[in-house]
Amino acid sequence: MSKKKNNIESFRFQSGTVVADKYIIDQMLGAGWEAEVYLVHEKRTGIERTAKFFFPQRNVREKSLKYYARKLHKLRKCPIVTQYSTQDHVIFRNQRISFLVSEYVEGELLTQYIKRQKGRRLHPFQALHLLHALAQGLENIHAVGEYHGDLHADNIIVQHVGLEYSLKIIDMFQWNDTRSSNIRSDVMDLIRIFYDSLGGQKYYAKQPKVVKDICCGLKHSIALKKFKSAGHLRQYIENIHLT
Repeated sequence: MSKKKNNIESFRFQSGTVVADKYIIDQMLGAGWEAEVYLVHEKRTGIERTAKFFFPQRNVREKSLKYYARKLHKLRKCPIVTQYSTQDHVIFRNQRISFLVSEYVEGELLTQYIKRQKGRRLHPFQALHLLHALAQGLENIHAVGEYHGDLHADNIIVQHVGLEYSLKIIDMFQWNDTRSSNIRSDVMDLIRIFYDSLGGQKYYAKQPKVVKDICCGLKHSIALKKFKSAGHLRQYIENIHLT
């Protein structure tokens, strides 16, 4: 019997490391259960990219990488989704490590953006614009029968705030539930982000009716009866009459 390969829990690539003779590591952007994500630039052009390096034990027979690549390709016309470029591999500790290369998105995480606001929370007017931008983005994803799967403020990048929010979402997930169940979960994630961006439970009692009519006290049965998809939520926001 062949010796079982040791699991890899971290790569810790250093700045300046060349991978696959094509990319140079700049810095780590984040880490999770299945992978580490780095800012890299192309060796020949200097163009910045994001590279997601999968831990081999979490990417058996390339299933995780293929899932992400195919899903990002399927959603390539959805403006809120980061664009897939290519995939490659590198040898690390005598193991083949696959990585996925996508566009590098400048901006800041929604978590950090909210912390910079007065009182570390959004005004209801701001929060409604944020929710509308998110719902509109997710509507495009749901329209092709897909979903995000685990939407929260740490995987939403705020690129620009002017008359409206410009956003990108990262870290698409794959769950065993039906697509309809996952789409409903996305809707509740949108409502939860809205609720939390306003300060959560601490400030909820004093929120205006328009906010409470959307949050529905975070009661899934009520909210999902009212908003069956991100598109329904987007339409609802567009028809709100503010007084």
